[in-house]
Amino acid sequence: MLYAKTKDILLVKQQMGHKRIEHTLIYTHLINFTNDEYISKTVQLGTPTTLKEICELAEAGFTKFTEIEGYQIFKKPK
Repeated sequence: MLYAKTKDILLVKQQMGHKRIEHTLIYTHLINFTNDEYISKTVQLGTPTTLKEICELAEAGFTKFTEIEGYQIFKKPK
């Protein structure tokens, strides 16, 4: 899951304690990340409806994915 989040194979190797990158590659290829499809929604921060929008997304099953340039991005599996 760390590889899916960071796309940094060396970090995953270090976290798993592997001495050889080949061992880490085995584990990261066992999981198929390409079939995960998500619905994304964006909320602009600082607007009067921000809190209401965030609450509606949370009730609909969305989780916060990231925040960038004054926007929060939420996602949920399709």
